[in-house]
Parts: sequence; C-alpha cells; structure tokens
Amino acid sequence: MTTVKLSKPVEHNGKIYDEFSFREAEVGDLMIADAVKGEMSKIIAVLASMADVPLPAFRKVKSRDLNAIMAATKDLLGEEPPVTTGA
Repeated sequence: MTTVKLSKPVEHNGKIYDEFSFREAEVGDLMIADAVKGEMSKIIAVLASMADVPLPAFRKVKSRDLNAIMAATKDLLGEEPPVTTGA
C-alpha cells in the first residue's frame, strides 16, 4: 500500500480527498481501463480503481500530484525496475 498526499485536496459529492492510498493493481483494475478511450484516460482509470476513488474525483487531481502519484505507484502497476549491469 502506498499513500500519496495531494498538494491541493479535491472534492467530489461532498467528500474531500487530501490523500489517496493505492494498493497493488489487480486484473479487475486493468479491465476498467477498457471502459475509457485514450492511453492517459486508461492510466487514470486504473489508478482511481487502485485507490478506490470515484473517477470523477480523481479527474480533479492537479498535474503535479499526478506526477507524484505515477512515480509512487509504478511498482504497484507491475513496472519492472531497470536492469543494471553493474558497470
């Protein structure tokens, strides 16, 4: 589980979100990406699902916070660390 504090809270349906806690991506999260068009929209849909946050709330996240979220969740999305040769 990884938690990212937002630089500016977002509000949706009367609920204020000032941080998001992300769990490791599951197949169901990835399937949600099929419901939207566009690569960035797919990534956002998966991240929102991983945090159990409604997509309309996640869409209000500031770009700088999205950059922090992407950096903090890359391992949870299944990205492999870069291979180093030790050279």
